[in-house]
Amino acid sequence: MYYSIIIITIYAGNLCMLDIFNSIFKNKNYNYMVDLHSHLLPGIDDGAKNMKESIELIVLLKDLGFKKLITTPHIMKHRFANSSEIILRVLGEVKDELQKQNIEIELEAAAEYYLDEHFMELLENKDILTFGENYVLFEMSYVNKPVNLESSIFEMGTSRYKPVLAHPERYMFMHKDIDSYKNLKDRGVLFQVNLNSFSGYYSKEAQAMAFKLAKEGLIDFIGSDTHKIKHLEHFKRNISSSVMNKIFSKNTILNEKLL
Repeated sequence: MYYSIIIITIYAGNLCMLDIFNSIFKNKNYNYMVDLHSHLLPGIDDGAKNMKESIELIVLLKDLGFKKLITTPHIMKHRFANSSEIILRVLGEVKDELQKQNIEIELEAAAEYYLDEHFMELLENKDILTFGENYVLFEMSYVNKPVNLESSIFEMGTSRYKPVLAHPERYMFMHKDIDSYKNLKDRGVLFQVNLNSFSGYYSKEAQAMAFKLAKEGLIDFIGSDTHKIKHLEHFKRNISSSVMNKIFSKNTILNEKLL
């Protein structure tokens, strides 16, 4: 009888420890199975240079546990004159190669639009690559506020697009005033922060702002912004660090809803 009690106690204790372990393990994943924001399509922007590198980056992300990748090539007329047709064509080529190599992962493409006159033309023509619930990823100048920022946000809204600002922590002209971020949020803009910003990969200023946005609960999406292997080396360290707890504890992260 005495030994039975001991065995039952140990068994119950092990179950309790197993529950705790599973809880910790589950929390460590943070439901971050969809990466939003990357440059994985070969030869069309400053990301993957060729098909070999493209597949290598995709496999590395898959090995980190991602089930779905939404890659977002630049559309920036003065530097990367991509179009919806080009992006979707190259996406098809990459998906064919993944199938040939028996690499199973869901791959989609949207775009990272630079806020300029060309974007406004695309917006007017409804020639926009979106992800999820009609989300549009856009970026702008790091040093100067675009004169058409508010009007572009308004136009996206009236066209029933949901604007998502890429890496808001990196816009230097916004760093001095947290209210500038809150103003954009009030206008319906969602924020996608780069995980590597939290380790100071881009700059100390971007790092400080990333933590501030996390503390204020202003982050909606996180992304790797993968261009090359070097980015993933830093990303791998960040995704397994305490930074993830800081992000998920005060922010409603929407990546999982993109599955």
